[in-house]
Amino acid sequence: MEFDCLDAEALTGFDWDDGNVYIEEVFFNEPLLIVEDFQHSEDECRCVVFGRDNKNNKIMVVFTVRNNLIRVISAREMTKKEKNFYENNKNNPYL
Repeated sequence: MEFDCLDAEALTGFDWDDGNVYIEEVFFNEPLLIVEDFQHSEDECRCVVFGRDNKNNKIMVVFTVRNNLIRVISAREMTKKEKNFYENNKNNPYL
């Protein structure tokens, strides 16, 4: 799958933050839904990931990429609307 601004194959890891350990779990648990976010930044590529942490909590993560590293901007549990979106689209991981 091709993205307009995200080069997923070039990613090499995370811009590490000990506080983000549980958030980073989301990137390794399937199904994972990735959506590019063009509304919130004109200066850099931003994406939203919908997924689950290791405790099966549904988490929404906003991130950007700097120097081929994922840099988490924010994360939280999904809202009811986001959970419905995730459940309805998780089999199509790239929107």
